[in-house]
Parts: sequence; C-alpha cells; structure tokens
Amino acid sequence: MSAAAEHHPAYTGGRGDLLDVAEGIAADWAVLGVRGSFLARNLDTGEQLGFDIARPTPLASVVKVPLALVVLDRIATGALDPAHPVTVDPGTRSVGPTGLAAFRHPATVAVGDLLLMLSVSDNAAADALFGLVPVADVDARLRAWGCDGIRVRHRMNHLYECAAGAAGNDFSLALELALRDEHAGRHTIETLDPAHANAGSAAALVDLLQRVWRDEIAGPPATAELRRLMGLQVFTHRLAGELRADTLRWSGKTGTFLHLRHEVGVVEADSGDRVAMAALTRADRRAGLAADVDLAIGAAGREAFEALRA
Repeated sequence: MSAAAEHHPAYTGGRGDLLDVAEGIAADWAVLGVRGSFLARNLDTGEQLGFDIARPTPLASVVKVPLALVVLDRIATGALDPAHPVTVDPGTRSVGPTGLAAFRHPATVAVGDLLLMLSVSDNAAADALFGLVPVADVDARLRAWGCDGIRVRHRMNHLYECAAGAAGNDFSLALELALRDEHAGRHTIETLDPAHANAGSAAALVDLLQRVWRDEIAGPPATAELRRLMGLQVFTHRLAGELRADTLRWSGKTGTFLHLRHEVGVVEADSGDRVAMAALTRADRRAGLAADVDLAIGAAGREAFEALRA
C-alpha cells in the first residue's frame, strides 16, 4: 500500500457540520487521486474548516503573492519607484507560457506594471522583480512580519532549471519523476521538496490573506493595491469556478507546476461575508491538464463558502 493511501488527514473545524464539509472535500479529492491541504476561514467570524492545514507545500506561482506584497511595501515607503523602467530580454528572461515570459522581443516595463504578474502568472515579470528585491530580502521581510509559515528560497526560473537538471528537456519525464518521488517520499527535483522550495502551508497563506484584507501587514497603500491586483486574475477555473455571481467578487492567485495545482484567494459577497481560502494540491496522474481536479477545487471553494457564511 502506498504512503498516499495510508494517509489520514487531520481535520479542522470548530463545529460538527464544518468538520463534515472538510471531510467531504478530502474524500472527493481522494477519489480523483488528489492529495493536499485546504483551509477556508471567515475573516470576520474566525470560523474555519479544512484539513492538513499546517503541511508545508511547494508553492509554484502562489509565491508571487508574498513577492508582490514586499515589492508594494517598498513602493509605499519610497524605496522603489513604481515608474522605474525595467527591460526584459527574451535571451535572458525566465521560462513561462504567459506574459513577458512569452514575448519574443525585448520589452521595457515599469516596476508597477510588472506587478501584473499576478493577473496572468508571469514568471519573467516575477523574476524581474526578484532582480530588484532579491529572494533573501523577500524572505527576510516575511520573517520580520511574522509570516514564519511561508518561505521564499528561489526565483521562478529555478523551478524549470531543477526540472531540466533531472529530466533534460523532457517535461513528461519530469512529471513522471515528480509522481514517483511523491510516493517514495524523496525529491529528485529539488524545487518539489518543501525543505528547499518556495513553500508554505494553507494556514500560513490564509493568515497572510487575512492580514492583507484587514490591513494588518505592510501599509494600507500596499495591501489595497495587492487586493486590486489579485482581483484582476484572469484564471478563474479553480477556487472561483463555482463562485461566479454578480453578488460575489473573487481575488486570487493560482500556482501550477508539474503535478501541483494550487490557488489562494478571498471571496467577498455583497452581504458582507468574506472568506479566505487556500487549496494546495498534488495530483496523482501523468497529465498536464486535469479539468476534473480543477472542478473539484472549485466545488471545495463553493462548499466551504456556503458553510462559512454568517
């Protein structure tokens, strides 16, 4: 029997009905061969539900949220000029399918506009920002803010460098290695090891979102702009998938790499309900696309929101 089959999630929920929802989500994910962690929290009542919420997980592009907050904090304090131009050259840019990472010619973009990396998950823009605010500085700022459950250890392109180092240019082989290592409990690809990757737990990410939405971290100009940018995300096929209504607003950030499919964000209702969520998943399949997994994450978001509405 595999380690994944033997795993029993640790559930979180202050009431029996909330625990039932958490158990149902975990069971639905398990049917699809999905392991991971999930947490949803009402930002005003404090009620929450989830499972395995303290487990550190490689973040993939979700790390762009804390990166953006640190950059925005530096802009707010005057340490960075949002109008400062940065040239991204295709010959040296980071790998990725969207945004500046897909450009074929050099492009000059202002620092403030590089933060649109959140809306289209742009690795080249993110690494351009890491060029201005180094990885160690981002991690140190998070430590100073008390965000101990989130670690920033490398630039975005290091994901692909480590995968190429293990599998050459064969991305399917890299996926095969990720799945094999998941069951073996070891990591051939270093950036899939929580001890070496940009990593965080569902609890730490929801804590960060709570502080951002309550203006309890950095400064109000920085948190307000982060909320605005997360509200511009173009990918709404996961947690927001079943939260589409004129009375609801979703602000989030996805993260996808090999078998990792994540999203964090906040749903706000016209009624005043605000629920922060983090879904961090590892799918047990050899496929770059998994619509059913995305749909299951979306169902989890809807069920959690409905259960936690005041």
